[in-house]
Amino acid sequence: MKIATQNQAFFPTNILEKFRFIKAMGFDGYEIDGKLLVENLDEVKAAIKATGLPVTTACGGYDGWIGDFIEERRLNGLHQIERILEALAEVGGKGIIVPAAWGMFTFRLPPMTSPRSLDGDRNAVSASLRWLDEVAARTGTTVYLEPLNRYQDHMINTLADARRYIKENALKHVQIIGDFYHMNIEEDSLTEALHHNRDLLGHVHIADNHRYQPGSGSLDFATLFDQLRADNYQGYVVYECRVRADDPAQAYQDSLTYLREC
Repeated sequence: MKIATQNQAFFPTNILEKFRFIKAMGFDGYEIDGKLLVENLDEVKAAIKATGLPVTTACGGYDGWIGDFIEERRLNGLHQIERILEALAEVGGKGIIVPAAWGMFTFRLPPMTSPRSLDGDRNAVSASLRWLDEVAARTGTTVYLEPLNRYQDHMINTLADARRYIKENALKHVQIIGDFYHMNIEEDSLTEALHHNRDLLGHVHIADNHRYQPGSGSLDFATLFDQLRADNYQGYVVYECRVRADDPAQAYQDSLTYLREC
């Protein structure tokens, strides 16, 4: 199983040095910010060539959610995601992670009344996904639909929610990403959710139960990895976490060592 990482504040800011640092820590790949990729495409290509560290995927780097309440913003986001997918195709990346929305609305906090109906939510997200499915087909990439927890999004919270969108819209180039942090809040059983959606699970984000580095909390990563292996999961698992430690670089390294043991 290959382990990649997103950026961290203690990583170098220079792109080549960032790639060298990530590889030296022992990671197998880098999940890049989409805007960083698009705006520095030649430099990223050079860093990949110099280090042999692949860009696995992109996460973030666009304005406007696929389920945005504001139509102009939704359409603008789609075109930015299109450009990121085109750039990913140029560097051999697999695809981009997209939630329905992040931080836009939740039923769990006031005002608790959405400005749009549930049917309106489903129509907006479905239209976005159908359009991106065509972009992914053209670019040879994948859109990874990410369920978020109920406090960060009101539309797609479980792997089953994401599966419903894929099946109902007959999407061919959209898969599910399972994020252990969000799953820990939403799923009755993380292992069962992974297993039941094994045919559509294309990507995994990892953090411990409190969103800090794996191994610092209560999640049973060995059991979760056993489930992924049993289901013949072939994708990456990617660090998407904060780091809580006096020495964050050492804590990150220790976390990776722990995961390798798992």
